Amino acid sequence: MTIDIITLLPELLTSPFQHSIMQRAQQKGHLEIRTHQLRDWGIGKSRQVDDYQYGGGAGMVIMAEPLSKCIEELKSKTTYDEIIFLTPDGERHNQGLANRLSLNKNLILICGHYKGIDQRIRDHYVTLEISIGDYVLSGGELAAAVLVDSIGRLLPGVLNDETSALFDSFQDGILAPPVYTRPAEILGRAVPPVLLSGHDKKIQEWRQEKSYESTKQRRPDLLDS
Repeated sequence: MTIDIITLLPELLTSPFQHSIMQRAQQKGHLEIRTHQLRDWGIGKSRQVDDYQYGGGAGMVIMAEPLSKCIEELKSKTTYDEIIFLTPDGERHNQGLANRLSLNKNLILICGHYKGIDQRIRDHYVTLEISIGDYVLSGGELAAAVLVDSIGRLLPGVLNDETSALFDSFQDGILAPPVYTRPAEILGRAVPPVLLSGHDKKIQEWRQEKSYESTKQRRPDLLDS
C-alpha cells in the first residue's frame, strides 16, 4: 500500500513512522508513506497557501489552488482508491473503517490547518472525510498518523503474528478480554485458573464472556449497535 500525505508540517510525521510497527511495515515493503509539503505548490515567491475567508470571520483557510495543483500532480502518477480529508466533521473513524481502508492500494490524506480547506476541494476531489474524535487538533497531522497506524498494522505480513489483530478490541464489535503474563501470582492476585488449564475451548469461552462483561460495563453503546 502507498499513502501520500499532503501537509504543511511534514516534520510532525517523521517520528511516528520511523519506529516500531510502522517502521517494520515500510522496511518489509508492505507500506510506503510519502509526505508532500503543500508549500511546494504555493502561490508566488512567498509560496502562499492560505488566505482570509470570504464573508469575514476569524481564521485563515487553505486555498484551493495549491491543493488542486498538488492533488492533480499526484493523480497524474498514481491511481488512488480514496482521497481522504482529516476533519472534525468527518465520519468517525473506527475499526471497521480501518479494516476497509486496509484493503485499498493507494490513498491520499489531506491534513487541514487553520479553519480548514476551501470547500471546493472537498466537493471536487475528496471521496472520504474522517474524524478521529469529537475534538479539534491544531492540524491534521496527528490524525493522519493515527489513521495510517490503524490501517498499516492490518496489512498482511506487517505483524509478526497476523492472527493478533483479529482479537483486538472492536475487531468483532466488542472490547478485548483481560490479558495476563508471568508470573502466575503477583500483588496478591493470581491468573484465572482457566488460562492455565490448557483447555482451548474453555479458554475461548472465558475470553468471550469477559469481553462481553467488559463491553457491557465500559462501552454499552457497542452492544446497542
